Amino acid sequence: MINASYLNLLKSGELKRRADLADELLAECRSCPHECSANRIVDEYGFCFSGYLPIVSSYTLHHGEEPVLSGTKGAGNIFFGNCNLRCQFCQNFEISQNYKEEKKHSVSFERLAEIMLELQKRGSHNIGLVSPSHFTPQILKSIYIAAKNGLTIPIIYNSNGYDSVEMLKLFDGIVDIYLPDLKYGNNEYAKTYSKIDEYFDKAKMAVKEMFRQVGDTLVFKDEVVTRGLIIRHLVLPNDLSDTELVFKFIAEELSSNVHISLMSQYYPTNKADKYELISRPLRQSEYNKALELIEKYNLKNGWVQEMESFDYYRPDFKKDRLKPFE
Repeated sequence: MINASYLNLLKSGELKRRADLADELLAECRSCPHECSANRIVDEYGFCFSGYLPIVSSYTLHHGEEPVLSGTKGAGNIFFGNCNLRCQFCQNFEISQNYKEEKKHSVSFERLAEIMLELQKRGSHNIGLVSPSHFTPQILKSIYIAAKNGLTIPIIYNSNGYDSVEMLKLFDGIVDIYLPDLKYGNNEYAKTYSKIDEYFDKAKMAVKEMFRQVGDTLVFKDEVVTRGLIIRHLVLPNDLSDTELVFKFIAEELSSNVHISLMSQYYPTNKADKYELISRPLRQSEYNKALELIEKYNLKNGWVQEMESFDYYRPDFKKDRLKPFE
């Protein structure tokens, strides 16, 4: 078992200090770049429709992440409800854009900590925080509680990339593995299809902070990553992800050694049928262009999904919340 870096902060008292500081930010919420200033301590809602308590929509041992994260026993993924984006094609829309239902799945900080410990007991290689951006203060508090009670495995921060640099700095030395999306290289496309302002500008700042913390080298133990940065990029139809600008940013402003996870699993779901340009699956020719851009920018590390992935990566949170990927 790998001992995570946050244990040093637990011992020094720094982990508790940061958890307390993060909690204070909820009085005028700055959990993510929206900076809504809602008083979430008294359950005022901002853009994410989330109050004080974290929402855990699902948790499971997940074998469908990158092989170096899932390993042989699975990643201990915790799926948080609601979101700070409104992606019209979201594959997790059943839990990300259904706040009235997801509110029923609010849990205490202590219960979230128990879930982390349960996943560790079941053999997970790590704790994967999926869509954590709007619950970062609550998560910090729960990590502190879990660490006090025996949590020792690495933390994965698996976000949509629209993250607060201020909050990410509080996670420095706590998160071992950053797994952000870079969804768009174009702010206008992000506005149209995810209803978000300045996505690429904000995401670049966030990913730069992640890179500052963990660098461009993956650290392994028994073929499973224990520290590092992996950037995911989902290729959209009609080049609406603006893949070239994403890769150009990574190569020129981060490092060509950064590991890329290129994804072909797009399929029209949620409200995609209302938008002509995203109302169909990805074409092989569009994916081939993205593969060529990897070569152009000399991004030599990472993984590439097969085109067929769109047909089997289809979570169903209504059927079974504890086994949405069966």
